[in-house]
Amino acid sequence: MLGFLVPSFCAIAAGIDPALTTPAEQSRQQNLEAQEQLRQQEILRSLRQQQETKPDVRNSVEQLKSTVPIATDVIPDHETPCFVISKIELIGDSANQFQFALNEALNNTADGNPILGRCLGVIGINAVMARIQNAIIAKGYITTRVLATPQDLKAGVLQLTVIPGRVNAIRFTPDSSKRVSVWNALPINTGDILNLRDIEQALENLKRVPTAETDIQIEPANVQPNDSQNSAALGFSDIVIHYQQRFPVRISVGLDDSGSSSTGKYLGSTTLSGDNLLALSDMFYIDYNHDLGGGDAGKRGTKGYTAYYSIPWDYWLFSTTTSNNDYHQTVAGASQNYLYSGTSQNADIKVSRLIYRNSINKTNLSLRGFLRKSNNFIDDVEVEVQRRRTAGWEFGFNQSWYIDKAVLEYNLAYRRGTGAQNALKAPEEGFNEGTSRMKMLLGDLNLNVPFSVHAPWGNQPLQYSANLRGQANYTPLTPQDRFSIGSRFTVRGFDGEQTLMADHGWLMRNELITPIASSGQALYWGLDYGEVGGQSSKNLIGKYLAGTVVGLRGGAANRFGSLSYDVFVGKPINKPQGFQTHQSVAGFNFNYAY
Repeated sequence: MLGFLVPSFCAIAAGIDPALTTPAEQSRQQNLEAQEQLRQQEILRSLRQQQETKPDVRNSVEQLKSTVPIATDVIPDHETPCFVISKIELIGDSANQFQFALNEALNNTADGNPILGRCLGVIGINAVMARIQNAIIAKGYITTRVLATPQDLKAGVLQLTVIPGRVNAIRFTPDSSKRVSVWNALPINTGDILNLRDIEQALENLKRVPTAETDIQIEPANVQPNDSQNSAALGFSDIVIHYQQRFPVRISVGLDDSGSSSTGKYLGSTTLSGDNLLALSDMFYIDYNHDLGGGDAGKRGTKGYTAYYSIPWDYWLFSTTTSNNDYHQTVAGASQNYLYSGTSQNADIKVSRLIYRNSINKTNLSLRGFLRKSNNFIDDVEVEVQRRRTAGWEFGFNQSWYIDKAVLEYNLAYRRGTGAQNALKAPEEGFNEGTSRMKMLLGDLNLNVPFSVHAPWGNQPLQYSANLRGQANYTPLTPQDRFSIGSRFTVRGFDGEQTLMADHGWLMRNELITPIASSGQALYWGLDYGEVGGQSSKNLIGKYLAGTVVGLRGGAANRFGSLSYDVFVGKPINKPQGFQTHQSVAGFNFNYAY
């Protein structure tokens, strides 16, 4: 409490009403600052979801995989002539790399009988090769082949030759766009063993910018008649890329009512995006947002910008983001009104690495360094006790699962504040109510499950979508790091003017989505719940919120651009007594892109 006496004396010296620097007013101002920064974080989250789309390349990959013939692997019970096989060996170039396939085939006792010790004839040996071949294909080596050369089987040893499928050349189709390069997008080179997972990653890297369309085909090696070696016979193939890109610059404008009454209810934004500007599948965008009025009377407003750049390199992705936000509002003093304002800057640099992928799973690790700064002012006098400068790092783990048509993705991250970049101690540290050296664990999970039901008018497609978010803290947290619920970005059905905010918490957003025929529009119903807790929650009027929402979202596109929208109405279902919010809320979000 003594910490608030210093700004009070400073305020008197500066001619500012001391009532504005009382502990209660300081707390209110800090909550306003925190809510504004948390709102900007949620707006940034929405912007990233809109701009940084993840291409789904599963159909393209499945088409490549479907071109590979699958031989029968059924071993007949009796065959004449046959030889008792007691040992199977893989030989040839890189045979050791495919030992896993032999082990899998030997351990496959689906028919109830092991392979070794059986009397195998031509059909049986072909079935064994098919089992090994299928195991190799399942790991993505779709051009690698297993062959049996003439040999004497009387000793009971069967030797199978592995012909590894290698890349002979990487080339573009004649009609491909010229502004593209593959040295950083393809994690595979000529001479490497071809794996479908590398092709999958290449497709994701090349298609990560929205204006690009890419298709990759695998063709027999383009061998000239006078070549001394028959490359095709040695298992070589060509990777043929068809790449087309529209005009690389995009612009979009947005309008919504996600702001607050204290700084402007209506928000407008303009985003300028550049795709593949360096011909390296890189992505850039800069977004500028500004309030468009609405809310309480008096001088108030908010504005800000966000800039982002990223570039892939094989299985790596490097990105950097910087943002700035300013807000101001009129505050009533005892004898006159004052202008309370704040500014915040955020910057981070992030590197992520895909460490594993197969046909249904992707696993990524990431490391992010961040810097946050904020300052607050009453008229032109800085409230120095509210000055903040925080730096640190965040280690992340991400997994995506593709189970039939369902998609499950989850993220876990450990965030740690440090003294880097001249970080300042948080104002709350003197009272053990927060620290700039935070230790916290964050997580979120997204699940999308499409399905259909039989209706009187026919088969009705539906989709269930769930988002689970939460955080745990290992140190007291400043308001900027706390978990907040009670807005359209968290628990819907509330107007966002008052929120519940504490050190730790969780929320779950559920949606049932009903597409309207093939119009591109969809009705949705949402049901959300969230809780907060921890040391900073002891003075809250409650710790939980539940709300519901019904909305319509969709869009349309033509040669003049695309329009997308989301309109909704909602209401609280359960809230603490005394929690101030409207009995019902409505909202909208419109975006036009060209």
